[in-house]
Amino acid sequence: MPYIPTPYAIDERPEPDMLAEAQALLKRLRTRRSCRDFSPRPVARELIETLVAVAHTAPSGANRQPWHFVAVDDPAIKREIRIAAEEEEHESYARRMPATWLEALEPLGTDEHKPFLETAPWLVVIFQRTWEWIDDDKQPNYYPMESVGIASGMFLTACHLAGLATLTHTPSPMKFLRDILKRPDNEKPYLLIPVGYPATGCMVPQIEKKPLRDVLQWNR
Repeated sequence: MPYIPTPYAIDERPEPDMLAEAQALLKRLRTRRSCRDFSPRPVARELIETLVAVAHTAPSGANRQPWHFVAVDDPAIKREIRIAAEEEEHESYARRMPATWLEALEPLGTDEHKPFLETAPWLVVIFQRTWEWIDDDKQPNYYPMESVGIASGMFLTACHLAGLATLTHTPSPMKFLRDILKRPDNEKPYLLIPVGYPATGCMVPQIEKKPLRDVLQWNR
């Protein structure tokens, strides 16, 4: 497809207003936490669809949009996913993870049991598409991992700003998700994200972020 330019328009505002909005956004996002205790309270399908549409605005290598979202609310499928995930998690906690990894996870209070995979009203599985058929030619997608990572971050942010709780769950290996959800061979499971409302009395680990000075450098 040839390059077709189109005007670029942004909602530019005075810098003090921009700073105030950025600070307000920072305040809201600082309350985002990984939730492992969900309420079964339903979440409208239209809301999930809109949040995925937000993520779908993400930039991607060569605009290939190498992501595919599968939203699951069927209890039978969620049950199947939980069983498969807990089997992998059991192997990881019992045999695969080195002692240093288990020690790093200890403050978070995680283990092989994942009841949230059934309790959360939605499981959103994000797949990374590694290649595409284009004009009967098998072509690679460019920067698929980075592109899907950006889209995933935008989805998590959109969920939080909409008032929903999320968790980035990565049982390893995750091939079972492709099998259960009947996705093609060119797709690789990237993230499993339970989405919903936190349970009444939900508690989360007390953690802190590194000081900004440790993660930000100006020039050289």
